[in-house]
Amino acid sequence: MLVVAIISGEAALTSFASPRGSAPPPTPVPPHGSLSPFPTSLATPTDPTVAPTLTARSALLADLTSGDVMDEKAADQPVPIASLTKIMTALIALERIRLTDMVTVDPRAVFGRHDYGASSTIGLKAGERVSVENLLYAMMLGSANDAALALAIHIAGSEQAFVRVMNARARRLEMRRTVFFSSTGLDDRGRSTARDLLSLVRAVDGIDGFDRITATRFRAIPAPGGRDRRIQNRNALLWLYPGTFGTKTGSTQRAGSCLIASAARGDRRLVAVVLGAPHDPFSDAAALLAYGFGGFTQRILASDGGDEGTLAIRGGAVPVVAGAELTALIPTASIDHLRQRISAYPHAAFPPAPGSRVGTLVVSIPGLTIGSVPLIVSVVPPPSASSGPWWARAGISIGRSISGAIRAICS
Repeated sequence: MLVVAIISGEAALTSFASPRGSAPPPTPVPPHGSLSPFPTSLATPTDPTVAPTLTARSALLADLTSGDVMDEKAADQPVPIASLTKIMTALIALERIRLTDMVTVDPRAVFGRHDYGASSTIGLKAGERVSVENLLYAMMLGSANDAALALAIHIAGSEQAFVRVMNARARRLEMRRTVFFSSTGLDDRGRSTARDLLSLVRAVDGIDGFDRITATRFRAIPAPGGRDRRIQNRNALLWLYPGTFGTKTGSTQRAGSCLIASAARGDRRLVAVVLGAPHDPFSDAAALLAYGFGGFTQRILASDGGDEGTLAIRGGAVPVVAGAELTALIPTASIDHLRQRISAYPHAAFPPAPGSRVGTLVVSIPGLTIGSVPLIVSVVPPPSASSGPWWARAGISIGRSISGAIRAICS
C-alpha cells in the first residue's frame, strides 16, 4: 500500500479528556520509586485533516501494516531513545526463547536501592525464578530495568554479549543509523532514529504475543515470599486514546520523553513515533494518530487484472488491464482532485503479444504523483482490413506476426 502526506502549518488545539473513570491512575513504581502522575487529557488539533505541529525533536507517523510513512519530522536524525531500547530486547527474547521458559535471575541483574535506574525495577532477587512472559510484562509495561538485564544475561551470558546481538539484529533490519550500548537504554549512548524505530516496531509487531503484552494495562507478577508485584502500563494512551494497543514509553534527561504508540481503527493500524518531547509525548502521538485516521482516506485506485479500457499504440489499439493493485491513503482534502493518466510505451506496436506490457496508468493529485501500475494487453484484436492486392495484405499480416513474436521473446 502506498501512502502520501501533505504537511500543513500550525493547527488549533483542543483538549481531549478521557471518559469519566478511564483516566490512568498514578503509576506505582516498585520497589523504591514514587508515584508517577499521568496526564488526564490530550491537546490535539481540532481539525484532524491538517498535519499537526509537534513539540518533539523528531517524529514519524506510518501505517503499521505496510510501513508507508504519512508524516515525519527529522525522522532520520539519530537521538537517544531511552527505554525504547527495550523493544529490541523484547524482539530478541521473543525470537530466541519461549514465553513459558523460566529465567533464574543473575546477581548482575539485581539493582541496589541507590543504583542508577533502580526507580524503574520490580525488585528482582538473585536466584529468583521468573517466567520469560512475566519479565516481558515487567519490561514493556513498567519499563523494569532489572527485567531487561535478566533477559539479556539469560540469552547471551552477559549484557555486553547481548548488546552485540542487538546491534547485529539492527543491521539485519537495515536500521542504519542505530547503535545500542545496553539492553535497557539507561546508558544514553545508544542512538536511533524515528525511521529506524519504525522498522523495529514492524518486526516485533509481527510476533505473536507482543501486542497482547503491550496492550495490557495491569499485570500481577508473583514475588518470592510476599504479595504479587502489581505492574501498571506507563503508556497513558491506553486510557486516553481509543484504539491504542501499544507499544512503549521511555524517558531520560538526555533523551527527553519518548513514546511509540500503536492504534487501530477498523482495519487500519497506525504507529506514531515521538522522540525528544520536552514534556508530554502523549499529545504529540495522539495528534499524529488523529491525523493518520482523520486526514487520510484509503482507496483502491487500480485492481490487479481490472479493466482499464483501450490503449492506442502504433498501428492499432488494444484492450488493457492493470498489471498490479494500487492502494493508497489519499489526503482527505485531495480526494476530489484525483487524476488518472494512461500512456503507451514508445516501442509498443500492433500486434503486441497477449500479456505484454504496453503502457502505464499514473494516478496523481495536483503537485504529487501517488503511484503507477503497468498496463497489460488482455486480448489482441484482429487487424483492421487493409486496402490493396491480396498478396500485399498477406505480406503485411506475416510481417506483423513476425514482429509480434520477436517483441514477445524480448519482453
